[in-house]
Amino acid sequence: MTEATRRTPGTPCWVSLMVHGLDATQEFYNALFGWEFVPGPQQLGPYVRALLDGKEVAGIGQLPPDRHLPVAWTTYLATDDADETAESIRSCGGTVAVGPLDAGEAGRMAICSDPSGAVFGVWQAELHQGTAVDGAPGTPVWNELLTYETSSVGKFYRTVFRYEAEPVVSADFDFLTLRLDGRPVASLHGVGNGLPRDRGAHWMTYFEVADTDAAAGLVTELGGRLLRPPWDDLAGRLALVADPEGAVFTIVHSAPGR
Repeated sequence: MTEATRRTPGTPCWVSLMVHGLDATQEFYNALFGWEFVPGPQQLGPYVRALLDGKEVAGIGQLPPDRHLPVAWTTYLATDDADETAESIRSCGGTVAVGPLDAGEAGRMAICSDPSGAVFGVWQAELHQGTAVDGAPGTPVWNELLTYETSSVGKFYRTVFRYEAEPVVSADFDFLTLRLDGRPVASLHGVGNGLPRDRGAHWMTYFEVADTDAAAGLVTELGGRLLRPPWDDLAGRLALVADPEGAVFTIVHSAPGR
């Protein structure tokens, strides 16, 4: 378990969720992950930060009543200059939907999408460095882009964030691991027609749990949905779930050494 320091640009540094029912969502994640909550920046409306043992792990905000947007976890990528990164995103075929704007004294942010339409955030840290605990149950441990194919969108992320991309050499598996300074930080997975029609390309957040099967059962007890029952893979034991408002995420009990 490590505490946050300033991240290398391009490193996933925070995850945030915008929902319609903030109180009910806090109750769900408190029961599932043991999160406690404190108020965060209010620039975009009511917003809380989730804590584990007093350390920040994620954010949850409330959508305006008239905004009928899909409810989804958003991965934020670190930058040293949000304005410069936003301009690079635009010039490489992406879109900047919100910002860049200041989130109080915490930092500067933007909400963007890549050329395939997958939404992600950009975070220039000031007082708030991002997720402050790594690896413990209840923390985000991995971020993966599910997209149609990795070739063109991979060029976008490599150009904007200077990733080194390591492909899996396989005729039937389209997968890139993104590295910074030789260290794996995220992945791109081309799934072709396997993309959900109601979501399209999207970033997936993986949350660590102590017991995948027990956590999957708890999700349904709390009013969420089990979208794919637990399965084993090189990363560990995983399950695909959704919270009561439909935000999809993966729970994982990581394999030793992951």
